[in-house]
Amino acid sequence: MNAPPHRRLCTDCGVSRSAEPARCAQACQFIAPDYPRLERRVHGRARGEGQAQPDEVFFGPYSGMHAARLRQPLEGAQWTGLTTRLAERLLETGQVDAVIAMAPHPEDRWRPLPVLVTRAQDMARCRGMRMGYAPLISLVEPALAQGYKRLAVIGIPCQIYALRVLQPQLEREHGLQSLHVIGTPCSDNTSTENFHDFLGRLSPRPQDIRYLEFRADYHVEIRTDQGQQRRIPFLQLPLADLPADFFPLTCRTCVDYTNVLADITVGYMGGDGQQWLLVRNPRGAALLALLGQEVLTCTPSSAGRRAGAVRGFLANTERAAGGLPLRRMPGWLRPLVGWLMPRIGPRGLEFARARLEMKAIETVLHLRRQAPAKLKSMVPAHVWALVAPYGLRPRADEQPPSVNKT
Repeated sequence: MNAPPHRRLCTDCGVSRSAEPARCAQACQFIAPDYPRLERRVHGRARGEGQAQPDEVFFGPYSGMHAARLRQPLEGAQWTGLTTRLAERLLETGQVDAVIAMAPHPEDRWRPLPVLVTRAQDMARCRGMRMGYAPLISLVEPALAQGYKRLAVIGIPCQIYALRVLQPQLEREHGLQSLHVIGTPCSDNTSTENFHDFLGRLSPRPQDIRYLEFRADYHVEIRTDQGQQRRIPFLQLPLADLPADFFPLTCRTCVDYTNVLADITVGYMGGDGQQWLLVRNPRGAALLALLGQEVLTCTPSSAGRRAGAVRGFLANTERAAGGLPLRRMPGWLRPLVGWLMPRIGPRGLEFARARLEMKAIETVLHLRRQAPAKLKSMVPAHVWALVAPYGLRPRADEQPPSVNKT
């Protein structure tokens, strides 16, 4: 495997480690993404076109949305195990030859390791969350070379964007016959080393933590090897104490939080205590149907109002992007606000909408500060639509050349 070249905006998706690393120029989400074109190719339409759903400006094209859980949760899964169970079913039913996914590194359970899985029972080792960068896409062409022509891939948005760009070439030159994409929303990645530092701020024995999940109820859930469980309110997390580069510029400027080019997206943001499913096209619907009676679904809930929280985030992000210290809430007030947020703050789909607007704000402000020349090529129209209600609009030099006024 080739070593990745150093780039300021790179999450090491794996393309730079392939036999043709120059394809990064076309495949990278952080150079000049073209979501409308790819959405039309993958889903048959771009967001907002045709039989559009109400929230597509936030979540991308979808045909169905559910809160969901498996009737029998899988041991070791992050929630109930929907993501890995979908892949298991593809292997069990013979619809794919192999699944490319992440497993824990043998020397560090938090470090992601790309793996090629050909037996359904082996998907169990891919359950759970990893934190860090790993070249998932570098396994695709070797898998095809080994004769695995029907693939499923489980990945995060920057990996799936590159995969979708390369898909026609993989079909034309490498014999890819079918591709099923199970996407997970991203929740801000960082290096595995940084994540260990974060765990050390949460517990005097970070080595015992085996499970960590940011939940849509404004808490982080932690479980240990000894069976202990803790739920920490977001406001009690030491986020303001983390170094400024804890989250890289890539993750602070991501324009696809919900993995819009997957066939089905499985995540937490709109689930309000359950997993959140976005079925994006007929392949995604067929994937969900594979679970049959194993899965329980219902209509996602939505409550609260997001505008106040998003405006507060905007003000703090403006300070952070400008190099100023964050405004910190007094310690005595944090428990009260932490108690109120799950009760009166945005919940369910409103929480998901808030996170998407916050990410869009973050993208614009941090690029303006650190890479202003990237704005005109890297920020899609749907991101500008999300920030417009909060007074952020593209300046003349931040628009693509085709829309600049002369």
